[in-house]
Amino acid sequence: MAQEDKKLEELQKYLDDAKAKCEEYLNGWKRERADFLNYKKEEMERISQLVKYANEEIILKIIPILDNLCLAAQHISDPGILQIKKQLEDFLVKEGIEPIRTMGESFNPEFMEVVEEVQDNSGLKEIGIVIEEIQRGYIMHDKLIRPAKVKISK
Repeated sequence: MAQEDKKLEELQKYLDDAKAKCEEYLNGWKRERADFLNYKKEEMERISQLVKYANEEIILKIIPILDNLCLAAQHISDPGILQIKKQLEDFLVKEGIEPIRTMGESFNPEFMEVVEEVQDNSGLKEIGIVIEEIQRGYIMHDKLIRPAKVKISK
């Protein structure tokens, strides 16, 4: 009888150890699974950000062309130039690129660079209001890709 009890005790101890190891391995697997799911989610977010801003370099090369078309449109009233300018602006909007509104707005250092401060002798404008846009700025999907260069009142 004593030998059977001892054997039963050993078997119970072996079973308890096996259960503890099983629980340890299961918890480890659950932690690794959660870590993997978090990694996968972060990686998908990173890839989506890469795709979202993949065209930024090309867009930054196109914007000076649009700047030149805008200058040409100010001096030449050719419908062809105006049509090309409009097509390029529409293309940029479809790509998520928006021009920064500046004229008559308060200076915003997040989106604008001051090129010059001009004394307003008329007294009609507040201090720090944009009175002239030197170079248009652009935002791509809520990210600044080129600040606007402006003159403000002082």
